[in-house]
Amino acid sequence: MAGGAARKDVIVNVVLDERTLVRRRPEVEHERAVAIYDLLEENVFRLKDAAISGPYVLHLSLSDNRLVMDIRDTAEQPLTRITLPLTPFRGIVRDYFMVCESYYGAIKTASPSQIEAIDMGRRGLHNEGAELMRERLADQVEIDVDTSRRLFTLLCVLHIRG
Repeated sequence: MAGGAARKDVIVNVVLDERTLVRRRPEVEHERAVAIYDLLEENVFRLKDAAISGPYVLHLSLSDNRLVMDIRDTAEQPLTRITLPLTPFRGIVRDYFMVCESYYGAIKTASPSQIEAIDMGRRGLHNEGAELMRERLADQVEIDVDTSRRLFTLLCVLHIRG
């Protein structure tokens, strides 16, 4: 963890379910790697159950139209499991993917102002997805804005099918 003193309210490792994760184009793989790196460098993740403290190892997977957050201690012992229905995220994720496709296409041929406009839309959808993530987790986990953004990115990566 960056910044020196160890804190307990943090994610120290992320494991993505390789059964639902397929290798994707380089741009998506890069976003996944950056999201995990940034998440591990700096995050706020505090379970509201005071009896369960971190640091935490976060296992993410998709099962039965739900995001499964299997939260473990650093010895990989299960602490709690949070499941979030994917339905509320579907529209945002679909729109986000469409804008990302436009963005990746635009960076090859569009003008800087066109790329900037598409990127603003992409960031807006990403912020909307991150805010929904914070709202859906609010009863069980306290996370900051940057942590919710990175978790939304990982949800999107898991959400892509082949």
